[in-house]
Amino acid sequence: MSGALLDVRDLSVRTLASPHTTLVDEVSFSLHAGEAFTLLGESGSGKSLLAQAIVGNLPNTLQARGVIRVGKREMRAEHAGEQRALWGRELALLPQEPWAALDPTMRALPQVAETYQLVCGYETKEARARANTDLARLGLAAHAHKFPHLLSGGMAQRVAFAATVAGGAPMLIVDEPTKGLDHALRDQIVSLLKDVLAAGGAAFVITHDVSVPRSLGGTVAVMRDAQILEIGPSDTVLQQPAHSYTRALLAAEPARWPIIDDASMCRDGDPESREPLLTASALTQRFGEHTLFQNVDVTLQRGERISITGPSGSGKTTLGNVLLGLRTPSAGSVTRARELHPQAFQKLYQDPLAAFAPQLQIRVALRDLMQLHRLQDDAYLPWLEKLGLSDALLDRLPAQVSGGELQRIALARILALKPALIFADEPTSRLDPISQQQTMALLISSIAEQGGALLLVTHDPFLAQKLTHRQIEIGDMRDEPNV
Repeated sequence: MSGALLDVRDLSVRTLASPHTTLVDEVSFSLHAGEAFTLLGESGSGKSLLAQAIVGNLPNTLQARGVIRVGKREMRAEHAGEQRALWGRELALLPQEPWAALDPTMRALPQVAETYQLVCGYETKEARARANTDLARLGLAAHAHKFPHLLSGGMAQRVAFAATVAGGAPMLIVDEPTKGLDHALRDQIVSLLKDVLAAGGAAFVITHDVSVPRSLGGTVAVMRDAQILEIGPSDTVLQQPAHSYTRALLAAEPARWPIIDDASMCRDGDPESREPLLTASALTQRFGEHTLFQNVDVTLQRGERISITGPSGSGKTTLGNVLLGLRTPSAGSVTRARELHPQAFQKLYQDPLAAFAPQLQIRVALRDLMQLHRLQDDAYLPWLEKLGLSDALLDRLPAQVSGGELQRIALARILALKPALIFADEPTSRLDPISQQQTMALLISSIAEQGGALLLVTHDPFLAQKLTHRQIEIGDMRDEPNV
């Protein structure tokens, strides 16, 4: 379409090994200056592959077909190298996994400044000054000199966002830009996207958070099984959805979930009458002169579910790591039930890619773990089926499956071990609302059947309210019952 910043026509993605296997099925849309296009839909439906095909960054095992026009430049999707000349200047992508997008050997500020230098041509001093301003606006002034591994997931997400928009590309493609962020930071990212639109740019946004298109407006499309099921103005699609799947997706937002019946979760009677799984006293964690939290007391009973909430970077993951024994606190102590082996305490990582060996086929990694724990090689398979995942996914490398699929594979791996305590760090951040609800229901019912407990880190107040008995708020360190 004439005048469009981005025009996509009949774009499809197929596997080279099996050309008849369609992963994205002939998608077409246009984006003009000042417009937003938001893609919602099922985890693993092909949303991220669509973004990667547009920028010409698909893995060698996949092939795209169709026509892509960026500004006045028309390209065939089959010739991926053509798009690369536009990266950063006319077309910019924020990928789904921020840690995979950031250079682990560079501190945060130089990563943003580098875009200003290489793409915009600024001298080093000016580039660093602009990067400092960007990071400060995102609440990261105190973390500008940290390496990515020292940043929380939400912090890494914001650094990657700053580096993506620094080049001033008029066409932004952002994949899950608000995952792992509390509502205040989510609204801040949305506000920055609105600034891009107001300046004459356009944004193609992939998200599971329905509040994002509600705020951005523009066009909304819903994707499932590689196909666009519904597309139209955001008000129409979100308020009067035509497709049954769209209606189910909207109905599954966490705010609409029922509160889990506590009585069904404690099979062995009153949890207060049993020996605690763990007791923590006066926990304090410092990093240099910075104190994340101090004098924290936690008691966790069998059958109990506790949520840890708070702003991004406040120490939620660190507190969980201390409780599991993965990190030694600066002060205080943790006592765990003596009869339990350390492997009875398991962690579900926030970044699913970080939980798998990158060059090892998923099936091999799962088999090795089952053998290590003296379980049947396929002990994870029943959980995989309950989570709605195909066994064929296991023949891929971790980076070759979607974030939502890998997140559920990681959960199946943990559930097969039948741990006494699961520390779940943002366990549904890569999942659509329907998959979120199904996954959390399975997680909670499985824990209850085994008489276990759950520590849940979440930025979503509705998840904390609906799923857990008590809530620990990092910041003022309140320990409150959910009612």
